[in-house]
Parts: sequence; structure tokens; C-alpha cells
Amino acid sequence: MRYSIEGGSLPVLIIQMDPGEKIVSEVGGRTWCKGDIVTETSGNGGAGGALGRMFTGESLFLSNYTAQSQAEIAFTSSFPGSIVARELGLGESVVAQKSAFLCATASVQLSVQANKKVSSGLLGGEGFIMQKFTGPGMVFFEIDGYCKEYDLAPGERLVCDTCIMALMDETVSMDVEAVKGLKNKLLGGEGLFDTVLTGPGKVYLQSMTMPKVAQLITPYLPRK
Repeated sequence: MRYSIEGGSLPVLIIQMDPGEKIVSEVGGRTWCKGDIVTETSGNGGAGGALGRMFTGESLFLSNYTAQSQAEIAFTSSFPGSIVARELGLGESVVAQKSAFLCATASVQLSVQANKKVSSGLLGGEGFIMQKFTGPGMVFFEIDGYCKEYDLAPGERLVCDTCIMALMDETVSMDVEAVKGLKNKLLGGEGLFDTVLTGPGKVYLQSMTMPKVAQLITPYLPRK
């Protein structure tokens, strides 16, 4: 399998497939294809996996694309931003917020992971149940806006706005903490809570989110 990421801030992932290779995505994830590709819909991961995906806001089912000959398949992001490619070793896992998954090779195991701390899921903005991807294989994610990567050392903390964490190694822990000071809470404009990520591991932050865009344009919408 060979791939390229094109399109700048409106990215498209183009994958060149050899006969017999298979790509998995959310239902209807493929934007275009060229060549002989068979598409099948299935509930990869069984009933438990399908139910978990439902709680993350994704479809119960997945689309499986199998090349019957030399073929090309393309996936586009749903929002201006970046596409991140991550190659996972055997047993290596990453955790992503809902809607970040674009596609993966068939060897990657898709599952769900509940935030260990209830407060992280209820207040952190990333969701109580997140998506987990375990190698071996390639997996691709769509990141809203610009993607900034950090490699956190053991015990190193990164404090960010809620919903900004898009993807992280399974070794990274996530929690929330209340913004300190009544004046900061009421007048600071940063919200009541921050997401705290603690290493070791790599994290991927997104500079823009759809909820933030909605918040920015709401004052300009016509009122009845």
C-alpha cells in the first residue's frame, strides 16, 4: 500500500492499493475510487464494538474496501484541517476523540476505550468513550485546523482547552481540572475547565474545532 496526502488545508488521502489489500473506514467514508474495488458493510469488532462506536457518535457499521486489481481510493476530511498518518506496531495503541477516524488497514483493530476518570469524560469535552486503535497497521486521522504534535516525557503535563486533544498514545493519561480563581472563571473567557494531558507519549492537538466555529458564527446568524 502506498499513499499520499494532498490538498493543503482541504486535505485528501489517496491510497494506491495492490490486489487483495483491504481498507476499513466509517460507512460511506470513501470519496472516490479508481479500479476494481469491492465494498462490503460489516460490524467489525462484533456487537460490543458496534455498540461502543454508537456511543462515540459514529456509525454502528464500517465499510470494507478490497482491491481486486491495482486500484486507487481516496478519503477527504470533513472540515478544513490536516490528515495524520500513524503506523502502529504490533500491540501498539492510540486513542482518538470521536470523529477523528478516517480509515485504516484491515490489520488494525478498532475498539472503544472509556475514560478512566469520569470527570475527564463528562467535563473534558473529548467524551467519556473514545476510539482506540491497536496495531499492527496504518491508521489515518482527520484533525480540525492545524495539527501540533508534542512528545511528553514521563510526568510532563500539557494543559489545553477542552476538545483540543484529537489523538494521543495510550500511555498518555487525561484528566480535567477547574480553572483557578473566580475572576478567571467568570471573566477569563477560557471556560470553567481545562484538559490536562500527562506523559509519557505523543499527543496531537487541533487548533480549531467545529464547536468553536459554531460559537464564532452564531452571533452573525439572522434571528427570527
